Amino acid sequence: MKQLPTLCPSCTGTLAVTRLYCENCGTEVEGQFQLPPFARLSPDDQGFLLQFLKADASLKELARILRLSYPTVRNRLDVVIAQLKQHEAKRKEKK
Repeated sequence: MKQLPTLCPSCTGTLAVTRLYCENCGTEVEGQFQLPPFARLSPDDQGFLLQFLKADASLKELARILRLSYPTVRNRLDVVIAQLKQHEAKRKEKK
């Protein structure tokens, strides 16, 4: 399946969702909807968070699974958290 694009290929601005479609009944909803913060993360960062959750949110377990040191995994998580905070701050500015 293709990844959801989050940046404009022309100017690199943030994309917004303008139409939602129900595959079951065909209903369409139009408007301007913000992408959730997790969807704005890179596919690699989304995958990292998914692995973290599957490891019961245990950094020690995730470090074992990824075969990385605990500090490396902690630093990566800190970077992802900072990105999420940045996306949230931008979203609040637009309200």
